[in-house]
Amino acid sequence: MAPRGPDQEECEGLLQQWREEGSSQVLSTLSEGPLVDKGLAQSSLALLMDNPGEQDAVSEDKWSSRQLSDLRAAENLEEPFPEVLGEEPLPEVEGPVWTAVPMQTGPQYADCAALPMGALAAEQWEEDPAVVAWSIAPGPMPQEEALIWPFEGLGQLQPPPMEIPYHEILWREWEDFSTQPDAQGLEAGDGPQFQFTLMSYNILAQDLMQQSSELYLHCHPDILNWNYRFANLMQEFQHWDPDILCLQEVQEDHYWEQLEPSLRMMGFTCFYKRRTGCKTDGCAVCYKPTRFRLLCASPVEYFRPGLELLNRDNVGLVLLLQPLVPEGLGQVSVAPLCVANTHVLYNPRRGDVKLAQMAILLAEVDKVARLSDGSHCPIVLCGDLNSVPDSPLYNFIRDGELQYHGMPAWKVSGQEDFSHQLYQRKLQAPLWPSSLGITDCCQYVTFCHPKRSERLQYSRDFLLRFRFCDVACQRPVGLVLMEGVTDTKPERPAGWAESVLEEDTLEPEPVLPRTVGTIQHCLHLTSVYTHFLPQHGRPEVTTMPLGLGTTVDYIFFSAESCENRNRTDRRLCQDGTLKLLGRLSLLSEEILWAANGLPNPFCSSDHLCLLASFGMQVIAP
Repeated sequence: MAPRGPDQEECEGLLQQWREEGSSQVLSTLSEGPLVDKGLAQSSLALLMDNPGEQDAVSEDKWSSRQLSDLRAAENLEEPFPEVLGEEPLPEVEGPVWTAVPMQTGPQYADCAALPMGALAAEQWEEDPAVVAWSIAPGPMPQEEALIWPFEGLGQLQPPPMEIPYHEILWREWEDFSTQPDAQGLEAGDGPQFQFTLMSYNILAQDLMQQSSELYLHCHPDILNWNYRFANLMQEFQHWDPDILCLQEVQEDHYWEQLEPSLRMMGFTCFYKRRTGCKTDGCAVCYKPTRFRLLCASPVEYFRPGLELLNRDNVGLVLLLQPLVPEGLGQVSVAPLCVANTHVLYNPRRGDVKLAQMAILLAEVDKVARLSDGSHCPIVLCGDLNSVPDSPLYNFIRDGELQYHGMPAWKVSGQEDFSHQLYQRKLQAPLWPSSLGITDCCQYVTFCHPKRSERLQYSRDFLLRFRFCDVACQRPVGLVLMEGVTDTKPERPAGWAESVLEEDTLEPEPVLPRTVGTIQHCLHLTSVYTHFLPQHGRPEVTTMPLGLGTTVDYIFFSAESCENRNRTDRRLCQDGTLKLLGRLSLLSEEILWAANGLPNPFCSSDHLCLLASFGMQVIAP
């Protein structure tokens, strides 16, 4: 044992004095404070007891004046711990900055409690820049200014700083397919073009979200509040600034009270169609009157009383718009533009209903977009079709033909696989009855009748022949006998025919043959998106129901697909009256998972918006 020196005896005396005079007061204070402070104070006492020899350089007067203040300083943490003991401060260790990550409840995330932030940021940036803002901490925030959102069962989660714009959090690139436009917004090249942008967006009706709250358990309640979501949606509209805005799941009261007034202040003219029945949401199409002039607006209802096939309340909206060219271009014109927006039935088992609803919409588009020469003006058809890419419904819209006879109804949309079920509803021909008034070519019957060249002319003698025909000379059953009135029979003049042939007076109705098990349309539509991200090797995603990414939202436009090596390539389209100039890229399921799925603090819908830029030929007189 080392000899006991005067300094060691002095330290033991001080400890004994602290026990007798101040231990009761200090310990009572520590018991009322936080556990972390109590631990620091106890550790300070342990250091005094275990390392008395390190205090040889401290004078007797200094110890006597600070014997209790040093312990209380450790309690309120006003001074660094090493400085209390007279030690040198510990040097700063250079290394990766560590940040806390919310603990996941699943066993597969058991080892992910904390990650080195520097390494995570570099790794995520190399993989995809879309999640960089979710990985790199922008800097230490003051304790009093940091907003903490408590998640039950997950500790505390600090949201990203709200001043970061939405497009920098979930980065979506603009894919430009056009040449450099001039100052008037018309493309320079082979010929001037009228350019415009169109957005399609399912904004998630608040009523539907509350009715299916189990789908949004991963979201904090604050980001599901309508006022929060409305502000985010308006920020997206202002940022992308489309010329035409097609919205689905627009709640009626929110539309009239907030959306329509706000969009009107942004320069839009809006049309809205609520779903039939007791549904509270619908579809809206908004356009800028500085770019387009309305020619006609046709709401479409899919509900037909008495038809089991069409007993659902989904709706659509079809507008015919006339583009407005700048005055400086002289006497030029642009063909009208037909814009169709819809939200078809969700039920994955009822593909027959979805096909019938789409046939009604295509018939309305055919009527609105048909020109005097029988051709069609440029068409843009968009919306939530509740069908995946390359499903029979998708291929019908793109290819213009579908053989449906005997097909299982669940297979039409491709959303889920019900092949394991014993009973499967199968599509029978004809798919809809003739009373619907729509042919198998998705056209109204009235537009298929041959036009009469001129009005038929009837002479007086021809009309008088009906007075003495056989039917006119027969006495009606139950006619009251009145002398001189109903008891006489008209005498047939000499030379008049005995009867009038029926085919001389009535024109036969045109017979419209129905194709057995096949439906068609002649609108020549192509998808804006390819539904695959080649740079990531993953499919595109527009929504994430139950955490599974899929594509159900589309923008179709008038263009002919080119034949490329004996196969149709959706990405290669012939130049026509309507040309695709650019589009806003979609995201993969992995990127959306990095942002906690949909909705999240920056995207306030369970769908992503679709945005495309088009050009229309300017025709000289």
